[in-house]
Amino acid sequence: ERAKAGCSPIMQQYGFAWPERMSCDSLPVLGDTEVLCMGYNHTEATTLPPFFGKPTRPAKNMAKNLTPLDGQRSSGLDCGQTCKCKAPLIPISKESHPLYNRIRTGQVPNCAIPCYQPYFTQDEKTFATFWIGLWSILCFLSTSTTVATFLIDMERFKYPERPIIFLSACYLFVSLGYIVRLVAGHANVACDLEHHHIHYETTGPALCTVVFLLLYFFGMASSIWWVILSLTWFLAAGMKWGNEAIASYAQYFHLAAWLIPSAKSIAVLALSSVDGDPVAGVCYVGNQSLENLRGFVLAPLVVYLFTGSLFLLAGFVSLFRIRSVIKQGGTKTDKLEKLMIRIGIFTVLYTVPATIVIACYIYEQHNREVWERAQNCSCPGDPNRPKPDYAVFMLKYFMCLVVGITSGVWIWSGKTLESWRHF
Repeated sequence: ERAKAGCSPIMQQYGFAWPERMSCDSLPVLGDTEVLCMGYNHTEATTLPPFFGKPTRPAKNMAKNLTPLDGQRSSGLDCGQTCKCKAPLIPISKESHPLYNRIRTGQVPNCAIPCYQPYFTQDEKTFATFWIGLWSILCFLSTSTTVATFLIDMERFKYPERPIIFLSACYLFVSLGYIVRLVAGHANVACDLEHHHIHYETTGPALCTVVFLLLYFFGMASSIWWVILSLTWFLAAGMKWGNEAIASYAQYFHLAAWLIPSAKSIAVLALSSVDGDPVAGVCYVGNQSLENLRGFVLAPLVVYLFTGSLFLLAGFVSLFRIRSVIKQGGTKTDKLEKLMIRIGIFTVLYTVPATIVIACYIYEQHNREVWERAQNCSCPGDPNRPKPDYAVFMLKYFMCLVVGITSGVWIWSGKTLESWRHF
């Protein structure tokens, strides 16, 4: 290392590269018990022939001595040209490791993301836990109130507005998934504690799978219930269907809303595609694999949002038409206008967050490889190194939970107070 730091710059001036056979990268790492017989803590008291002498412990200041040289080399010439698994990313060197030769991060094979997101500061990580905890608890309170109101007065919520209750129930379970993570802790849910890296390609342990099912299954089911809600509005407003006519198809709505997410969840588990999220500390799909993110998360969300928006638009066009016809007949349209405003508000309260979540996922899938490459291939402390935007991640988690909080808007009325008083 010393020879290289001194000679390499002069050699490069005259057009000579540092010889490949003198590359320090091919030497064993200090403290590697598999290859070296010295330089690590040897706690067992073994009696050796005097010829060998005692195994030596590494000098405590040895690592300190290396730091300036390392830095000197980094700021020198070759740190940006070679990509290697740089701390805090975790290199996988043992062939017995289950992920050996199966993962790559930033063009470097056998390089794993650590348990906590390497791009953010400690304060940002602490705030992320508080932020997700706050919104998941608020979401839980709002949705449980909505579901309880429905349970004490089921007759009040008929189709076409009943899907709002099921949508709210789905968000109740989504918020539960985040609360489980809050209680159990980041590392216990999202990390492989033995190897200190995030979960990859897992179908276990149980805690990780439970959180994944709560977030993914109910998250996707909530999107489908929103599509069903917009469909029932279209049938009521555009096609003039009555409550009973819509309710007669209820079993098909339930079949679609629970069967499609079940099939997707089973597919994810069968393909061992559950992985840990190093920012939120939850298990989901597509946190480490971009193909899974596009196939299991982005594509379905875009399809659901597009389909639901089409039905809503058609419903609104019909309602405006009815309103103008009634007005020409000289009848008051107050009730209809109230209903239209409520649907309008609720639509915005769902569509805007859903669109923002999709935008955050697109931002992430578009840039993730760039961040990983920058981590492994650029010089440490490089000010131009691309990093993820912390605010985008915080916005994503907020928007994932805010629909649950706003779904309670539908029951904020005098009727609800009356139901509870009666109860």
